[in-house]
Amino acid sequence: MSRAASKPGAGMKARSGTPRNGGDVLGASPTYPPPQPAGLTPVLERNIHALEARRRREERRAPAQERIADAVTRFTGSIPFVYLHLAIFGFWIIANLGWLPGVPKWDESFVVLAMIASVEAIFLSTFVLISQNRMQAAADKRADLDLQISLLAEHEVTKLATLVSAIAQRLDVRSEMDGELEEIKQDVAPEAVLDELEAASPNGAPKDISRY
Repeated sequence: MSRAASKPGAGMKARSGTPRNGGDVLGASPTYPPPQPAGLTPVLERNIHALEARRRREERRAPAQERIADAVTRFTGSIPFVYLHLAIFGFWIIANLGWLPGVPKWDESFVVLAMIASVEAIFLSTFVLISQNRMQAAADKRADLDLQISLLAEHEVTKLATLVSAIAQRLDVRSEMDGELEEIKQDVAPEAVLDELEAASPNGAPKDISRY
């Protein structure tokens, strides 16, 4: 008998150590991960491009004062704006404290500096409010879009439930949810839900449902 035959496990070890599927060892795991998708689905890519194109179109159609307000708000919320104020206000304070030889004092009481800062705060707060109003209007549009999509999805689910219920009745299939099917097959009236929320609120105002 040969040396290879004297070791009955040698052939099995050789076969079990054979790589499979790009390096996986046979017997290491009974399952293999599913193949990863190459990218986004065509529908998702189309939706992303459509929403991005609409956002850019709305930005181009925005009035000049709104574009100016957005530009000012972006600049005031940046680090260069902070560095600019540090340089200007720092020089103003140091110079009027007499710490720079050869530079005359022009605002020893810092009244002018306080007035400039107050006027700047008024205008900057106004620009920020203008930008926030525009952002709120865009958020309201997105909320309306989400609501319409949710209502459409609820209507489609209701129709599917009605269809499945009809199929189950035709096949004489019974389940524990038969008592709830009649309620599931009815469309939700959004105005009735809002009325119920307002009635349940203590002060009669609409309840904030974003927490739920």
